[in-house]
Amino acid sequence: MSRYRWRFSYLVAALVVAAGFVTAAAATADPATPGDGGQPSSAGCANRVNNTEQKLLPCIRTDDLWRHMKALQAIADANPGPDGHPSRNSGEPGYKASAEYVANQMRAAGYDATLQTYHFFYFAYTAKPTFREISPTARDFALASDWNPGQSTGSTTAAVQPAHGIVIPPTPTPSSTSGCTAADFSGFVSGRVALIQRGGCSFGVKVLNAQAAGASGVVIFNEGNPGRTALVNGSLVDAAGNRIVPTIPVSFTAFDTGSGLLDQYNAAVAGGTALPVVNLAISAVVNPNAEDYNVIADSKGGDPNHVVVVDAHLDAIYGAGMLDNASGSVTVLDIAQMMRKVEPRNKLRFVWFGGEELGLLGSAYYVNNLSPTELGKIGYDLDADVTATPNYLVGVLDPAGVDLFSRTVSTTFPSQVYQPSTVARDQAIQYFDSIGKNHELFSPVGTDAFSFNMAGIPASGVLTGQDCCKNQQDVDLFGGSLGNFEGNVPSFDGGCVDNPFRWCDNLSNNDPAVLTFISRGFAKMVVDMAFDDTVLHSAGKPGPQRPMPARAPRGGPQE
Repeated sequence: MSRYRWRFSYLVAALVVAAGFVTAAAATADPATPGDGGQPSSAGCANRVNNTEQKLLPCIRTDDLWRHMKALQAIADANPGPDGHPSRNSGEPGYKASAEYVANQMRAAGYDATLQTYHFFYFAYTAKPTFREISPTARDFALASDWNPGQSTGSTTAAVQPAHGIVIPPTPTPSSTSGCTAADFSGFVSGRVALIQRGGCSFGVKVLNAQAAGASGVVIFNEGNPGRTALVNGSLVDAAGNRIVPTIPVSFTAFDTGSGLLDQYNAAVAGGTALPVVNLAISAVVNPNAEDYNVIADSKGGDPNHVVVVDAHLDAIYGAGMLDNASGSVTVLDIAQMMRKVEPRNKLRFVWFGGEELGLLGSAYYVNNLSPTELGKIGYDLDADVTATPNYLVGVLDPAGVDLFSRTVSTTFPSQVYQPSTVARDQAIQYFDSIGKNHELFSPVGTDAFSFNMAGIPASGVLTGQDCCKNQQDVDLFGGSLGNFEGNVPSFDGGCVDNPFRWCDNLSNNDPAVLTFISRGFAKMVVDMAFDDTVLHSAGKPGPQRPMPARAPRGGPQE
């Protein structure tokens, strides 16, 4: 573990001094002192009671938001992950330092901030995985466009041999069961790389059968039916659904790549020539019991029987994670700081969740580990997940909305959460209308609000889009360009956030102006719900129905 630079306390102390929230001199500052754009200064704002949107929103200032963003980027830079790149991923030093930074900032603002610890399965690459064909055609397969690595470890250079059960040409509907039984590896020569077609059983079952037959590596290619031709990215689980990490390297490819290797093998067998040879190398570190953290801070005042959770996820997925989701974390942090003197009617609980990118781990752990009584006290959730997208849209969370990526409704939420969820939703819409911004409604699927909605708690929030693809309707509503929301704009290369091995979700992947107006819209939701008496204090308010378990491991389909 010496490669991890465990410098939490030193870095956090330096950042708190450099980005200090309130200095002794500022404590007596005049709230009317001009700040950026003629607005009140941050010192003045921090020392008045910002208990209305008229007071609070002007105090959400670009300089303050951006100062926190730079601090989180500095944390990522000072704490590289196992691959040597700046990182704030869960289970790594950069995430712990981020949690400590937020907690210290909240303590400096007068909150009692605590870190809630939980454990999870951690996997991280220590080097860029490689996959190449040595012969008969020498070529490198491009990571994330020609192939995806499965969560596995090991390296091999060996001849390819197909498993039995491959169906070529593919049938109109899935029919292959290649690699699903030990019999599919009868005659397999130990040490070779197994070539397996998708279909019939989980990817992990195929890999376990190949490993038992002596395979030194596995290449799984998409089946080739309509909708099953493109590059696949699969998770590895056994027949019981348990995660496995094979000790032989696993590659996922598109149908054309796999069928091309199969053609080469068949030609070699027919002609009595050498079989195709590939090299596959995946190096990673695995910790089945890694620590992760939620940062939790309650307002001093407010009815403890009526709690509004205000949250963002603090973790990244591939590197610094500055858009997803340092931006949302900073939105919540700045609002909390500017409301430090407010005595809300409803208690505000500011939470920064870990593990969101790995399947909503932090929010699921939080919800599932509350007693029924404590869970019943939570009346609302507000979630900020990506708030500074350069080629943005203005998304407002609505349980009946479409998913951001599929633009279809994939989940039906408990009926009792819908109508109350529209209260904060409409508050956000009112603000965005007032500044001349259109909006779109999106489902909480993929955000931490999902955990609360599925527990019967109404929720809303904001998002501004990520990855690809911004469509024509989005462009008509918000301007900008088709394709990526962020990263290389305009482009259709997929963006920075959810694409591994690009390491480009850095500070420059955010727009300060978007961060500011979205944060102000979210601030209106927070201050309005802090004093709400229509939802949280209404007679006969339905209570939570059930806790929401953690979602399946990130990584795509299992079959």
